[in-house]
Amino acid sequence: MNYFCSLKYIVQQMKIEQIYTGCLAQGSYFISNNGEAVVIDPLRESTPYIEKAKTENVTIKYIFETHFHADFVSGHIDLAKKTGATIIFGPNAKPNYDCKIATDGEIIKLGNISFKVLHTPGHTLESTCFLLLDENEIPHSIYTGDTLFIGDVGRPDLAQKAGELTSQDLAGLLFDSLREKVMPLPNNIVVYPAHGAGSACGKNMSKETFDLLGNQKLYNYALQNSLSKQDFITELTTNIAPPPSYFADNVRLNKQGYASIDSVMQQGLQPLTAQQFEEKANLQNALILDTRKPEDFVKGFIPNSIFIGIDGSFAPWVGALITDINQPILILADESREEEVIKRLARVGYDNAIGFLQGGFIAWQNAGKEIDSISSISAQQFAETNTTNATTLDVRKCSEYKPEHLAKAINKPLDSINEQMNELNKSEKYFIHCAGGYRSVIYASILKARGFENLVNIESGYAALKLTELEKSY
Repeated sequence: MNYFCSLKYIVQQMKIEQIYTGCLAQGSYFISNNGEAVVIDPLRESTPYIEKAKTENVTIKYIFETHFHADFVSGHIDLAKKTGATIIFGPNAKPNYDCKIATDGEIIKLGNISFKVLHTPGHTLESTCFLLLDENEIPHSIYTGDTLFIGDVGRPDLAQKAGELTSQDLAGLLFDSLREKVMPLPNNIVVYPAHGAGSACGKNMSKETFDLLGNQKLYNYALQNSLSKQDFITELTTNIAPPPSYFADNVRLNKQGYASIDSVMQQGLQPLTAQQFEEKANLQNALILDTRKPEDFVKGFIPNSIFIGIDGSFAPWVGALITDINQPILILADESREEEVIKRLARVGYDNAIGFLQGGFIAWQNAGKEIDSISSISAQQFAETNTTNATTLDVRKCSEYKPEHLAKAINKPLDSINEQMNELNKSEKYFIHCAGGYRSVIYASILKARGFENLVNIESGYAALKLTELEKSY
């Protein structure tokens, strides 16, 4: 799993490191020169950046924020407090804490290199790119945040204001920003965005995490000279999925501030016996979040717990499905992975983890506590089953379902489950599948917690079902 990896580039005394987190499809950057460093769009946890600075014997001087992020909580506030670094936003940013608001075109020195501030409103009004100039003041690379991705651009609907700005207005601003600030730059500079494929901040991002600007001018649909402004606006504002509900909360936290990651981790890393765990669940109305493997969950789980496996797209699904960001959460994880779970919850603003089950699910079993389960069958067993009196739910995205699906399957995308409850019948039997077996278990766990009893999970999802003789629709 691409959990936390980095790519390093060293040019003379300048060192550029992209730190890419697969779960969030998010890239942050650590750039150093002549004993000084800047961190761009840092993750919530500050320790990796501080340790990197110590290892490389550099001082973190600045923290650049390309905009108020919606899909994750940045670590800029904690990192600034721990290092003394100055937080820098572009024009129009109005955070509730000390920082520097740079002006468009301002030059910020770092060692022997510098950064030019390029205000590029469109994704949000404060969106800003940072152009790195080498020691000879030659453009080297640009850090584009959510303004420009590889193969795409940022969605224009997150900063709309009722009665003021529409997504069409923002898309128009983005068109101008790209053509006035980014496209005139040299073709040989490297584009380093804040996200890659899998992020909800764009529609069609590449799996690549950096590229030459010249290639993007050739292949990125949004940078084509033949594209009119009106066509650009239409393209960006058509068929865009609604933003996950947690996006607005994350923007608020990034603007107003948040609890220290250290206090969040301390609160969440409270080991609980099975009895204590059960009492906290009842007394604090806490959600029990089971983060084990899907095949382990279906065999046995704590009644009313919700499954979102840590080895899948964990943080985005937490944000999409747990609608209250302040919900108290109790963690059930494989042993030694509790800290990872709490940290990844905090990355998307879920700071109210209140403890974990010490000893994991085995401890629950050994305590003689009640256990629930979900029936599960293979794709071939399903193909051989008489499903006349049952309904098959395909919980993949509409874009996955439409090209190919089982002829009699009904599309009920997982990310819309909270709106689907009145469309489902507790007395009916449901066979549930997704693409590979992860999302279907999440879906089944939520239905189970809401009183649906007659559920069957189809193992390995459509990847296995398409190999059977079952009738397909295309």
